[in-house]
Amino acid sequence: MADFTKRNRDPELMDDCGVDGTTLRKVLDDIDRTNNLLGGNRITINGVELLIQEHRQGSYTILDMGCGNGSMLREIVKLGRRLGIGIEAIGIDLSETGLDIAKAESSDFPEIRYLKRDILALAADDLKCDILLCTLTMHHFYDENIPVFLNQFTKLASIGIVINDLQRSPLAYHLFRGFSAIFIRTKIARHDGLISIKSGFTKMELERFAKELTSVKHEIQWKWAFRYLWVMRTQRLNGTYE
Repeated sequence: MADFTKRNRDPELMDDCGVDGTTLRKVLDDIDRTNNLLGGNRITINGVELLIQEHRQGSYTILDMGCGNGSMLREIVKLGRRLGIGIEAIGIDLSETGLDIAKAESSDFPEIRYLKRDILALAADDLKCDILLCTLTMHHFYDENIPVFLNQFTKLASIGIVINDLQRSPLAYHLFRGFSAIFIRTKIARHDGLISIKSGFTKMELERFAKELTSVKHEIQWKWAFRYLWVMRTQRLNGTYE
């Protein structure tokens, strides 16, 4: 029986650096299909639009931590094109294979560049941006590591941070088992999807992380399907939040 009282610490198969490019591409395609069907990407886009509306500029630098195949950044660039604003998009990932896939699939998006970086090893003055994204990445890390990179995120992003991650829930777990049997093609994505849910968060856990980041303003909301949208506002004027 799955234990939902605490976060899972078992690794996901996709985190194995030995996964070949063909297999990884199929797994990432499955993840994209799931996000599109369940509206997961829209959650992040809405968070970005909110910060853009609050801080009108002619252009934005947007950094995506754990960018996978780059699908989220491509949606962000499309958003910028629709709104008539300039977007410089930077995707960060530790998987060279995944970055190669992202580059190949982003050939029509000159606004995007991809870099291999370790999230836990980012310097405070490295990769400054306006808005930082972290979509379905945080649950890959243990609790003791999360405050390390969250603290760095607040120093990198001048406007705000948008985190979109999974709720740890028995209902989500069992619903995903049925969903994956129909819509997910690869065994790795079916396996890792269940592991990911067990590695997800409760709202109380996210609020505990938020309390350690006193220099920013936090807003945490539950979203369908079993996600949390955590928007941090890092920009302040005269010591108060804008």
